[in-house]
Amino acid sequence: MKKLHINFDEIQKAAEDTEREAFDYFLDTKTGEIIILSAEIIALARDILAQTYDDDISDYEEVEPDVLPEIPEWIEDEIELALDVFLLDQSRYKRIPERRPSDTYAAMKKFADTLENRQLGEQLCQALDGQRAFRKFKDLLVPYPKERKLWHNFNAKAAKKETESWLASHGREPETP
Repeated sequence: MKKLHINFDEIQKAAEDTEREAFDYFLDTKTGEIIILSAEIIALARDILAQTYDDDISDYEEVEPDVLPEIPEWIEDEIELALDVFLLDQSRYKRIPERRPSDTYAAMKKFADTLENRQLGEQLCQALDGQRAFRKFKDLLVPYPKERKLWHNFNAKAAKKETESWLASHGREPETP
């Protein structure tokens, strides 16, 4: 398994962006770098691919596009990076998945079960039933700064384990400091 220097905070931030309306995130499995592409850049890169390359290209580096599109100079590097991510070496670039709500829910449930303050733990478990469960859970922690800090640490550790599992599924493991 190949070891990589990974910034877990960056991967966790990427995974927590579950909407993906403005950005998408990729891990360069060769360097460990997190690549952030805006939705606009992704759309432009996909348009360029649709307009200029055949569907059956095997190595886009050797293919001449039918028409060279007009690309503003200030975004050429980003477009080129997006094209690399989508075409050059798809085994190198892995899209960082959104954190699944079920994983977050499981972490919340486990955290509530570990609290010394059993009354708060039971309230947190009850908050997880029904609509807006995540919001209710977080709102219940507001008057409890100690427990709120414990939750953030617990959640970060759970997210780190999920990230390590995701990396392992791609044959990578993080370097230990």
